[in-house]
Amino acid sequence: MATQRIAVFPGSFDPFTIGHQSIVRRAAELFDKIIIAIGINDKKQSTHSEQERITQIKKAVKGIENIEVISYHGLTVDVCKQYDAKYLLRGVRSFTDFEYEQNMADINRKIAGIETVILFTLPEHASISSSVVRELDKYGYDTTDFLP
Repeated sequence: MATQRIAVFPGSFDPFTIGHQSIVRRAAELFDKIIIAIGINDKKQSTHSEQERITQIKKAVKGIENIEVISYHGLTVDVCKQYDAKYLLRGVRSFTDFEYEQNMADINRKIAGIETVILFTLPEHASISSSVVRELDKYGYDTTDFLP
């Protein structure tokens, strides 16, 4: 049997936006399996609990068969090793995102042999980020157009 193409899509996903959902849907055709990995950082104050994020993401990707949703503490490359994933999936909205992801990709390749696959965000989702959605929500604005 050929080796499966497994990708880890890491993030805090607080919340999981339509931009994240779009990346996953598009990438599902490229990989045999995608692990959506919610990074838990105890030093960061999250708006949504770990379980709320897992539930939200599972609902958003329902019907896409090759998806698994997990949470983790620690380094993303260790999650990749645990799941025998050879790829990191990342979405890029801007040149700034690209520069950051390029640096991280270089390090991840060097320390763990993990390749980063970048999908560019669709233009209609380029301005959407979890932090913007959290900020709008904090001040009582309707964020339903940005969420799955």
